[in-house]
Amino acid sequence: MAFMRTHSNASSGMGVAPDIRNTFLELQMKKAFRYVIFKIEEKQKQVVVEKTGATTESYDDFLACLPENDCRYALYDFDFVTGENVQKSKIFFIAWSPSTSRIRAKMLYSTSKDRIKQELDGFHYEIQATDPSEVDLEVLRERAH
Repeated sequence: MAFMRTHSNASSGMGVAPDIRNTFLELQMKKAFRYVIFKIEEKQKQVVVEKTGATTESYDDFLACLPENDCRYALYDFDFVTGENVQKSKIFFIAWSPSTSRIRAKMLYSTSKDRIKQELDGFHYEIQATDPSEVDLEVLRERAH
């Protein structure tokens, strides 16, 4: 019976902490952060903000926050200059699910993704990544142009 209850929780997804929408709006509207990392807190049964990155932080700083063996959701505010020399910014939603992470973690993050995306309405692009090559800075550049 305990297995069934655990399976049920894993397949139904998690809730979203109340501050997630506000954190997103601070990144989107106020440019308060370069990135936000989200994680699932199983005991709280919800997605929470794990870390925010200052606007001075680099893409390498952001990548260093993605765990090698565990899943995360992330937002990254990507600044670039167009061919017409116009400064632009695009927000990427990244579902980080490395192939080395636990099956249970992959299930939880997979089933909770739609719920967090509802709270983060307004990002421009989504990337599903299972290894670092799929979140290389070049991938963002290609998608943003």
